[in-house]
This record gives sequence, C-alpha cells and structure tokens, in this order.
Amino acid sequence: MQQYPLIVALDFPSGHEALHFLSYFKNRQLTVKVGMELFYREGPDFVLTLKEKGHAIFLDLKLHDIPTTVERAMRQIGALGVDIVNVHALGGKEMMKAAMKGLQDSMKDGGEIPLCVAVTHLTSTSETMMQHEIGIEAPLHNHILHLCQQVDEAGLNGVVCSAEDVKMIKQSYPNLYTVTPGIRRTTDMVHDQVRIMTPSEAAMAGSDAIVVGRGITRAPQPLEAYHLYEKDWRSSHVSE
Repeated sequence: MQQYPLIVALDFPSGHEALHFLSYFKNRQLTVKVGMELFYREGPDFVLTLKEKGHAIFLDLKLHDIPTTVERAMRQIGALGVDIVNVHALGGKEMMKAAMKGLQDSMKDGGEIPLCVAVTHLTSTSETMMQHEIGIEAPLHNHILHLCQQVDEAGLNGVVCSAEDVKMIKQSYPNLYTVTPGIRRTTDMVHDQVRIMTPSEAAMAGSDAIVVGRGITRAPQPLEAYHLYEKDWRSSHVSE
C-alpha cells in the first residue's frame, strides 16, 4: 500500500490561491488534500492540473448518500486519477461497499485503485455533541470502534479519525490505514477542531498519515513550516 505520511490541506477559496501557495515548494511534489470548498469552486479540471504537476491528491468530499449514488460518484472520481478518497462511515456498510465497487469499475482499463478511507466522527465532534445533538447514546470511543468494524467488513482501506483514537483502533483493527486531521505543532493556534494532537504525538499513537492545514498554509514561511512538521513526524518514528 502506498504511504502518504504528511498531507497538506489546500483549504483555499480559489485555485489561484492554492497554486500560489504551492509555488513556495517549487518543484517539490507533495501530497495535498482538496476539500469541498476548493473542489466546488474549481471542479475536476483543477484536480487534473495538480496531477500534471506531480502531486498526490486526497480528494476529501466525504461522500454520504444512497449506495447507488455513491457508486456512480466514485466511478467518476476514480477516473480523475486521485490517490485517496473518502466517505462517511455513518453511511453504512452497503454504501461503503458501493464506493469500492465504483472505484474498481473506474479502473477496469488498468491503473491503481485509490485508497478509500471512511470518516468515523469529525474531529469537531465531542461526546456531548454526539449524544445530545446527533442522538447516539453510546460513548464516543465505543461508537468509533463500531464504525471501524463496518469499515473493515466493507473492505475499505482505512479510516479518517482523531489521533486520540488511533491506538484504540489499531488494537482492534491493525490493518486499517489511519489518516488523522486535527494536527498542530505546540506553537500553532487551535481553531475549530476539538480533538487535536501534535505530529510527534500522532506518530507515537500509530497514525499512518497526518493532515495539516493552517499550520502550514498560513505560516509566514510555508516551506519552513512544512519541514518542521515533517521533522516532528519523522523524529518520533526514529525514536520508536
């Protein structure tokens, strides 16, 4: 399985701003996350532009719909040549199976199927919110493990989860690839995510990949910030 340890979230309102940010990295090829805001503004052509520049792409659209719709959407997404895609695990096992079928169908003429990961709960979700607003009465960690079981049985590659949950998930589902957003260095501000960790803490917890947005994209020196996150991540792996 291809590894994408440090993913930079291109959380920009336009492709022009995203490309300006990437110009700081010159010819370096990154793994970048294209989310809803940027994709809905620029569309598939922007994804193809990033691919032409050699970047690996995590297309973060968090599909959550009936199985047939998700299958058809994934067929189109897979044809873009992206490297990682995602769905909401709350969509259920049949929806997740349909996502995999759509990706497989998109690769009938050859090519590598993108990694497909499922969001367990957003890092902005607290246990109080889950129980009182969403209406799920189970403890948050118990429900995350339940969702991981569905993900595993559906044949997906992994999950998007808080780094706080990785150790627990790996104990029960060691083969699931864990992508962890909500990563900040101690010098960075906390924004709208509740359950966060530093790169080194995520690495020691067992995360396979971390997603970093504003800590790099809004840094005065983005390339320097990228190297600091990369150094923190790698140093923790070396020390294990």
